[in-house]
Amino acid sequence: MDILIVDDERSVRQATAFALEGDGHYVETAEDSATALKRLKESAFELIFLDLRLGAEDGLEILKKILEAKPEQLVVMFTAHASIQTAVRATQLGAFDFLEKPFVPEQLRALVVKADKALRTQGEVHELKQTVVALKSEAQSGKVPLHFDSEETQTKTALDILFRAAGTPASVLILGESGTGKSVIAREVHERSHLREKPLVTISCPSLSKELLESELFGHVRGAFTGAVKDKVGKVAVADGGTLFLDEIGELPLEIQSKLLRLLQEREYERVGDNKTLQANVRVIAATNRDLRKSVAEGSFREDLYYRLNVIAVTIPPLRERRRDLKHFATRYLDHFAGQVGRQFEGFEPGAWDAIVQHGWPGNLRELRNAIERAVILAPGKAIGAADLPTPAKAFSLANNGTPVGLQVGSQVKLEDLETAHIRAVLEWAPSLQEAAEILGIDKATLYRKRKRLDLD
Repeated sequence: MDILIVDDERSVRQATAFALEGDGHYVETAEDSATALKRLKESAFELIFLDLRLGAEDGLEILKKILEAKPEQLVVMFTAHASIQTAVRATQLGAFDFLEKPFVPEQLRALVVKADKALRTQGEVHELKQTVVALKSEAQSGKVPLHFDSEETQTKTALDILFRAAGTPASVLILGESGTGKSVIAREVHERSHLREKPLVTISCPSLSKELLESELFGHVRGAFTGAVKDKVGKVAVADGGTLFLDEIGELPLEIQSKLLRLLQEREYERVGDNKTLQANVRVIAATNRDLRKSVAEGSFREDLYYRLNVIAVTIPPLRERRRDLKHFATRYLDHFAGQVGRQFEGFEPGAWDAIVQHGWPGNLRELRNAIERAVILAPGKAIGAADLPTPAKAFSLANNGTPVGLQVGSQVKLEDLETAHIRAVLEWAPSLQEAAEILGIDKATLYRKRKRLDLD
């Protein structure tokens, strides 16, 4: 721990610092309040030992100043003038504890252990508060409200299976291409479950390195790795009693898969750098755009974990297979974004509907959402026309004779032109180059070279 000792007696400062440093703590000392308060502005200390009588100064007044600046600061008051009254007064003002001089190293160590436990609890509460704020922020962030009815039999069957399983503790696996709404559906499964009043905690498996992902998932203790300056509560602990949503679980490193399997089977886990076994009861919902059976065959995904997750598994069809749902989604997006910018629209022109229905939407709902949002912002008229849609979509608008125009599979165009059009289309709506590469089935470096060669910057 980082500890500050504030005492006007040099012998007390030295003896206390020697004992604490012998246990591996970092210690600084101050002989008066001015020095102590200056150091508190410059650095953070996990624990402060403060003398009740600091020369002519009143330690309780200094305590007030410390807690005004840092309300959660742990301060232990020590003095040779101990009494019940001063102990109660110090505690009322916010002191963490009280230690009478002279004291022995064992008493000092006991207080440090007590402070360490309090800091762990304080950190866990802080993490939980942050999670609650994040969840509230996400709920109020203007996400487009989508209903979960479908006119397509395959989609309707998949959703029916998921929602019937929602009220059970069974693990759920949601498969489907990027942008098909897997995370939105996962949230809906949670909302329809018996855990709806409990937390839903999401972790994106491809977003972090293996080391950071393990820490994010299970937490870590101080000193577990470079940069681990304090204990961290993992998402598993935050989700305890609720739902843990693992987005793109197909990207989960093998080393972490075994630990996740243990959590699912034994309800046990350990934080990074800690040998203490912890327990958590979470309901897991996982999603991926990968073929997990293929990953199992290739050895990149554990077979036992696959079967443990695959209790209730459904595939959400891509948007190109949900033509009858397209108009509903497009209308819902139009209403939402028009409301955001304070505009009123009379709907879509026939040419725009033709473009929407004819386009393949390789980016699925995410691409459709971006296309409609762009149209709402740029459309000059009261209705969305084909010209207001991004190039990849409006290229499929219909001519007067009902024949689709533009680049199409099977038409008399060069293969390179089709590739260029497809890459440009994906780059227009994909949130990042990495995600565009994943959709195209190539690595990021290859996409970068193709983009340069085809002059798509």
